[in-house]
Amino acid sequence: MSTDDFDAQHLEAVDHAVSSPTAIDELDGIEKTKTGKYAWLVSITAAIGGMLFGYDTGIIAAVLLYINQDLGHTINSQEKELITSITSGGAFIGAVFAGATADRYGRKIAIYVGCVLFIAGAILQAASFSMAQMTVGRLVVGLGVGSAAMIVPLYIAEVSPAKYRGRMIGLDNMSITGGQLISYGVGAGFARVTGGWRYMVGGGAIPAIVLIALLPFCPESPRQLILHGNPEEAKRVVRLIYPNGTDEDVDNKIQHITFHVEQAKQTNAGKSQWWVLKQLYVIPANLRALFSACGLMAVSQLCGFNSLMYYSPLIFSLVGFSDPVAVGTIIAATNFVFTFINLILVDRIGRRRILLCTVQFMGFFLIVAAVAFKYIPVNHDLSIDTKVEIGWPANLVLACMVFFVAFYSSGIGNTAWLSSELFPMEVRSMGTMMMTMTCWGANIIVASTFLTQMENTTPSGAFGFYAGICLAGYICIYFCYPEVAGMTLEDIREIFSHGFGVKRAREIQKELKASRKAANASSMAEV
Repeated sequence: MSTDDFDAQHLEAVDHAVSSPTAIDELDGIEKTKTGKYAWLVSITAAIGGMLFGYDTGIIAAVLLYINQDLGHTINSQEKELITSITSGGAFIGAVFAGATADRYGRKIAIYVGCVLFIAGAILQAASFSMAQMTVGRLVVGLGVGSAAMIVPLYIAEVSPAKYRGRMIGLDNMSITGGQLISYGVGAGFARVTGGWRYMVGGGAIPAIVLIALLPFCPESPRQLILHGNPEEAKRVVRLIYPNGTDEDVDNKIQHITFHVEQAKQTNAGKSQWWVLKQLYVIPANLRALFSACGLMAVSQLCGFNSLMYYSPLIFSLVGFSDPVAVGTIIAATNFVFTFINLILVDRIGRRRILLCTVQFMGFFLIVAAVAFKYIPVNHDLSIDTKVEIGWPANLVLACMVFFVAFYSSGIGNTAWLSSELFPMEVRSMGTMMMTMTCWGANIIVASTFLTQMENTTPSGAFGFYAGICLAGYICIYFCYPEVAGMTLEDIREIFSHGFGVKRAREIQKELKASRKAANASSMAEV
């Protein structure tokens, strides 16, 4: 079948569907069938991209501690902030690039580009003997991290069945936290090796190489294949994702996707990328989705977690621990374990409920840590008197950080990355791009100001500030973040046509629950 024949045939189907929206919803029955292993394997492979983000976030913490005078001089706090934050700046640009090209060239190309940039940046860093070269290497790594971080959750969302979408995107978050945990282990392992920090940053190229090797075995997303006029390949991919669906189920799923793809194509036909971007702001439903997604991402990045990841060895050396990298590994391990808990619960309990059960406790433990810092004699230059016994305040700070990270990674830290599912297809790439830009923009703020903030407002003031962001975020989540667990990407677009959709989403969840009960009762009756 030619592309023109395909478009003509499916435009006719779309026209019929518009006059019968209920019929379109009924075409998605394949979502009720049992999912095979293929979708999980594809998601696991793509999630390796998250390790690029995670490894770099974690390894820079150890590098800052052991780089000493290898760049020609002892680097000061401002230079540490520069080589930490420049990666976030590069990631910001990488996210823009990936978002602008994701629909035109497909999802996989942006992942390839991200991997190549990360490898190049890792080599530049490992070979650095000056502050300038290290900064350039960190910038190039950032470009790769931003591209991968923007595309991977979007790609996974489009290849995953609705009922497992949260858990499958959660695999990317598991990979991020796994990369952080591995980086702390690598940091501890090379801590006493001469020039060990070079092996630390060079090792970051390994997950990128692995992903490049495995990516050819992953398909393009069915929605992208249909968007680019390749329905037969889309049908083959859908059949692999839903191996227990009938041929009729597969055809119906293709028609269901095609309906929404054609709507998106008709909306964006002949329009520039700038015009598509503006639709996020001029269409109220899109703007509300953007506010919910970007707002949640901003809170997740501004709450202080990334300052802990970037600077935890410095923080723990500040409060008196003799082996701060080993102590930081406790934080990374906590992050990894509770990310797994989020992975298990996110589709069963729901995104909104998890957020409302965790964010306020993040703020609470930050407040306790701020109080504990009052009993630690920290000088303005973030040094302490080595003769002073720290004792219980240091242990309390560590305990608070462990609990803070536990609530963070089981809640907002991972759930924020699921928000690409909130955008309708015609603006999904742009919406995800804006969400990822929010992530890296907030990262730039935190990474470039944390040490200065600690010096000028004291550690207590800095942690108290982050606690305030957590508590303000909780209020915004309560009023502005709807529950979309179990809904298809095509159905989610209706939510934000009703304000922020919190009430409407609750009604749809009740309808879905009643539908599942009816289906189960029907199955039991047939048996």
